[in-house]
Amino acid sequence: MSEHVKTLPAHSAGNHAETQTEASISWRDFLELTKPRVVALMILTSVIGMLLAAPGVPGWEVLVYGNLGIALLAGAAAVVNHVVDQKIDTVMARTRKRPVATGKISPVDAMVFATLLAAAGMGILVWQVNALTAWLTLASLVGYAGVYTLFLKRATPQNIVIGGLAGAMPPLLGWTAVTGQVEGHALLLVLIIFAWTPPHFWALAIHRKEEYAKAGIPMLPVTHGNKYTELHIVLYTFMLLAVSLLPFVTGMSGGIYLVGALALGLRFLQYSIRLLRGDDRRVALKTFKYSITYLMVLFVVLLVDHFVFF
Repeated sequence: MSEHVKTLPAHSAGNHAETQTEASISWRDFLELTKPRVVALMILTSVIGMLLAAPGVPGWEVLVYGNLGIALLAGAAAVVNHVVDQKIDTVMARTRKRPVATGKISPVDAMVFATLLAAAGMGILVWQVNALTAWLTLASLVGYAGVYTLFLKRATPQNIVIGGLAGAMPPLLGWTAVTGQVEGHALLLVLIIFAWTPPHFWALAIHRKEEYAKAGIPMLPVTHGNKYTELHIVLYTFMLLAVSLLPFVTGMSGGIYLVGALALGLRFLQYSIRLLRGDDRRVALKTFKYSITYLMVLFVVLLVDHFVFF
């Protein structure tokens, strides 16, 4: 009898701890699952795709509903990524505090949340925008959350090259939301992000090499070493510089964009060559951070050029 009585407080304490854990879950934890910063960058390129698609400014309905639907589906893909990468996230310092990795949000609850986001996003795009944009956005979700996260990420050191297409889709999605068509200039925007993705992620992979190795992810620095990766960063940055000039070459943009693209691209190239020469993790991190600035500013300059010459 006395033993039974002694166990009751412990049992009650356990229930109290569980209640505290459940109560500590907030909307911010679910927001974190959607990777809001990544989605914000995607929406920036989507908005610019919309604004470049036609003369003038699109109607508010397309801008609001189009970007909302795209953001919801992108957020759903990010949530699935958290669930699939739960074990990997517990190993890596930059991800081990994520809600699913810590157990704060269960994988089942996260998947229910992802399903609701995806359903809402598809509904908004189909009924308020157009079916082409809806299905292309869904395809990019499947490409990122399914093909890349489930398979490519663990299968090949070229994972980010092949899987980068899914992340390059937002400007095309913005374009089709306005025009209802897949057009050549929209594909140029996709090509720019596609060429940008490998040097962007490989710079981060060099900085986080030990963590990727510990997690068993065959990123290029892990499988082929830093120097090999740094050489490829330089080569892809050259390719990115060439690709970034295509909007000017094809008549999509004018002189303002040409000057901006050259200045931004040469600065990126400077970072990549400095990384190759020094093999410094700090330079790798600086290169990664600059790559984000590069993409944002490049698309803003393209937008400014569009409206100046409109």
